[in-house]
Amino acid sequence: RFDKDNFIKNLLLDNLLLVDIYNRSKKLHVDINARRVVMIVETGEHKDGDSIDRVRSLFSGKTKDFVTAVDEHNIIVVKELTEQETYDDIRKTAAVIIDALKDRDDAIRVSYGTIVGEIKEVSRSYKEAGMALDVGRIFYPERNILSYRELGIGRLIHQLPVSLCEMFLEEVFAGNTVDQFDEETLSTVDKFFENSLNISETARQLFVHRNTLVYRLEKIQKQTGLDVRVFEDALTFKIALMVADHMKFIENRK
Repeated sequence: RFDKDNFIKNLLLDNLLLVDIYNRSKKLHVDINARRVVMIVETGEHKDGDSIDRVRSLFSGKTKDFVTAVDEHNIIVVKELTEQETYDDIRKTAAVIIDALKDRDDAIRVSYGTIVGEIKEVSRSYKEAGMALDVGRIFYPERNILSYRELGIGRLIHQLPVSLCEMFLEEVFAGNTVDQFDEETLSTVDKFFENSLNISETARQLFVHRNTLVYRLEKIQKQTGLDVRVFEDALTFKIALMVADHMKFIENRK
């Protein structure tokens, strides 16, 4: 078990040459061509032996699945799949993991990459699961299950070069930053977007007069030249807010 655990860790971290992957797989009786997916269980600041033991217990009867850890905060599951198992089944497994850890103080989140068909591609699924966690932190904090295949525009923005993001924000905010908008304005426009640019419904949900809402939206137009009541301008502003969140995430990581 120790040899297999060490092998899986090095496989995930891309520490093995291709020839070593195949040689060690054969020696340890690990199927080279099985369908697999990598899942990351984010346990926050307080990962301990109990957490990993609980996750291991969920897969104890499945000798072809591997549960390990490569850092202080996350548990990694390399799950082997049958030909019939789909992404829906993976999501159900993620929900079972979260339920097993639900009494923890930390918010538990599970991400997963794409299904791969060869042992050498396992590290790619691991990287995808890691990106899903990052994108979730930035754009979808309300989600506790994150699939790399379902990250939408957040995945695209996350992969943009920093220089391109800076140029886009400079263009949209005319040399200013998103910090020029107060919390009231940002929460108003978020609710406006949630309601598909419907002024009457947004005003009702915010408990404000229609004219008050229009005034707040017109403030954005004065500051940026974008009329968020128009779909194209609303789309530009929404993407700009997401790019700004992405840039803050990068800055905080340094």
